[in-house]
Parts: sequence; C-alpha cells; structure tokens
Amino acid sequence: MEPITFPNGPVTMAGNLYLPEGFDATTAHPAIVVVHPGGGVKEQAAGLYAGKLAEQGFVALVFDASFQGDSGGEPHHLEDPYARVEDVRAAVDHLQSLGYVDAERIGALGICAGGGYTVNAAMTDYRIKAVTTVSAVNIGTSFRRGWYGTDSDAAAVPTLQALAQQRTAEAAQGAEPTYLPYVPAEPDENTPRDLVEANDYYLTPRAQHPNAKNKFLFTKSVSRIFTFDAFHMVEDLLTQPLLVVAGSEAGSLWMSTELHGRARSPKQLQIVEGGTHMDFYDVPKYVDRAIAVAAPFFREHLTVQPADQV
Repeated sequence: MEPITFPNGPVTMAGNLYLPEGFDATTAHPAIVVVHPGGGVKEQAAGLYAGKLAEQGFVALVFDASFQGDSGGEPHHLEDPYARVEDVRAAVDHLQSLGYVDAERIGALGICAGGGYTVNAAMTDYRIKAVTTVSAVNIGTSFRRGWYGTDSDAAAVPTLQALAQQRTAEAAQGAEPTYLPYVPAEPDENTPRDLVEANDYYLTPRAQHPNAKNKFLFTKSVSRIFTFDAFHMVEDLLTQPLLVVAGSEAGSLWMSTELHGRARSPKQLQIVEGGTHMDFYDVPKYVDRAIAVAAPFFREHLTVQPADQV
C-alpha cells in the first residue's frame, strides 16, 4: 500500500494505492476505484476491500472524500453528493495518469452511500467499464424516505424547514454551524438494527478512526443530499455491467433490489443469506463472499486473468 495524493480541481485528494503481489510497473494492470461509505474514511471498509482486490491481481485506489478525512476542501465535514461523484471521476483521472494502469480496464466498487455515488459516476463516465455495489445506499432517497424506505418524499419537509431556520440563524444572527451524526451516537429501541451495528462499527474500537468524526454540516449538506437521486436515469445512462451485492437481512436491501430492477445493462444480483448491511464492512464471512463474486465479475468485464495466473 502506498499513500498518495491526486488533484480534484482545487482540492487535493488523499488516497492509498494498493498494488498486487509481485507488482510489475512495466505491465499495464486493470484497476479498481473503491469508494467509501458516508461518514467513512479510506482506512476502514473501503481500504479492506481495496487490499483484497489487490490480492486478486488488481491495482486498487481508495481515497478520502473531498471535504473529509485527510483530503482537502473547505468547509470540512461537508457531505456533498455531487462532489462525491466528482471524486470518483477524479480518481479515474489519476489512475489513467499512471503508466502501469490500463486506461481501458478500470472498474469501480462502492460501499453503502459510496455504492450510490459509484453508480451515479458511472452513468456519466464511461471510462468506468464495470461497477459493483456492496450494501448499496441511495443517500438522497434514504434521507427522504427513511432507512426502510417506508416514508414518502414529503417526509423531508420538516427537516428542510428546520434547515431554513438554522440557515437564517447562521447567516443573520451569527449562530455557530450545527452538525448531524451519520450514525446514532446513542441508539435506542427504535433504532434500526443496521444503524445500531453502524454505531458499533464507527464508534467503538471495532473500526473507530480519528478521521471519521461521525458528523456532517447540517445546512450545507442536507440541502444537497435531499435533492440527490443516485439512480436518476439509471435505466438509460448506465450501460456498464453491474454487480449488486447485499445481505438478506439488511434494512437497506430495498435500495439494492431497486437498483438491480431498474438497471438495463448486463446485471447480476447477489443476495447473501443472513447478512446485514454492516456485515459487509468487516465481518470476514461476508466480506469474503462479496470479494468472491466481485473478483471474477471484474476479471470477466475487465478481461484479466485469474489471480493464480497473474
């Protein structure tokens, strides 16, 4: 693994580049961009997947989102879906600048909200030749309709009204910016199981990281998130092969099945029995199941030999 930086317009992105064992810089390799969940950083689930993809013979690039982690951009702790999508494109730019990456064999894998961002980027960037999502989340739809997708889009209105009041307080009255948590800091009996497990992942030694602060700017993030739809026009604009991986017990499963149902490109849905949303972040049984389908999927569509032949 090599720490790197790369440009994304005025923002300097911080990433880690994972290289296959026995790496030969004189050979053009297939490469995968790995996109972290909302609230995550490159050292967590995305880095785990990048390392495992490198073991399978791929160059893998993981990075902190702009405005987050070690990457630049102000204000920090901004969750801007449109910037997150541009991050993916900038990562592809960087891979194509590397002499040892085959510019025609680049894929992308996204986890949770990173899955939605990856799909959205691929719809307008056909340099990405194949897409995999793991525990996919369409962040805008999830914020509007709730974790289980049972609310209407109009359920977002009270939050947007509160946002308007807070923005006035900050702009006209000098109030300090407020932040929201990505995952509940104190889950209760009404907290969805996946989000209880997310608390255990992000806020305990299980995967806690100092750059994952579990907060994002309320006024500057929510207005962007609530109007974002990662799957808008997926039927017509996503032409690349798609692999969707999710657990049968994930509260977010509806977003994966919606994506698979709507996509018209060559597609595959892998529902892993017993898996929850968070199981695919670091539980070996489920991470290995995801890699077991993702690696051959990328080999097929990026036309690369199996790892034991590389």
